[in-house]
Amino acid sequence: MTDITVTAAQVAVLYPTKADVRSYIAAEAITKGNAVYFTTAGKAGIADANAAGKQQFRGIALNTAPAGGAVDVIHKGEVAGFAVSGINADALVYLSDNVGKIADGVGTMTVPVGRVVVLTNGPTATKVLLVAVSWTAQWS
Repeated sequence: MTDITVTAAQVAVLYPTKADVRSYIAAEAITKGNAVYFTTAGKAGIADANAAGKQQFRGIALNTAPAGGAVDVIHKGEVAGFAVSGINADALVYLSDNVGKIADGVGTMTVPVGRVVVLTNGPTATKVLLVAVSWTAQWS
């Protein structure tokens, strides 16, 4: 398992009208590009595949927020800013054992985050992360 590098300044929704994005209250300081889960109070916290209760992946933070601040979270849609060019197209990506990170392989828990998809923009093909939250899954 290797964590996927994220460049926070480049994290952005590619097709906003097709994406599922909602705003939440941050339970702790969250950095743009962090994988998040929801606390029992409904606040967004930083997800972690090997921490009890924090392995419920619910999206990717689209902005940096302090504890108590507003954080936008993408639940479904294509996101730029993740270094997925070296990963095969259509490959699954997972929640990492490293806090807030996603990886190209499973962590302690097998928690899928989404897939690597290819955007065909002209003569080139750009790989990006397609976030796809599994709302009914319960990892424990």
